Amino acid sequence: QVQLVESGGGLVQSGGSLRLACAASGRSGSLNSIILMGWYRQAPGKQRELVAVKSNGGMSNYTDSVKGRFTISRDNAKNLVYLQMNTLKPEDTAVYYCYSRGLRDYWGQGTQVTVSS
Repeated sequence: QVQLVESGGGLVQSGGSLRLACAASGRSGSLNSIILMGWYRQAPGKQRELVAVKSNGGMSNYTDSVKGRFTISRDNAKNLVYLQMNTLKPEDTAVYYCYSRGLRDYWGQGTQVTVSS
């Protein structure tokens, strides 16, 4: 049992920045089973897509459209994951979901990011 709670979403102008945070909580056994954490997003009318994920060992994977603009970081001991989003574009507008993989996949409730032109 893992619960993921996101924060940091909001409305920002094109070219601006936001920092998302996600805190994982639950049983210690479930938390210790996590091997991967990160972020997905879903825009209206589109499928949910991977944004960035990071393994416990520090290996990261980004979707091409955010490389050079977004940075994922983790505090493994505190079960925290962050997404620093810079140079935001209107096409980044979506609901962003925190994600973890362990004994099973867990998802946060989502936080809205809206980038105006």
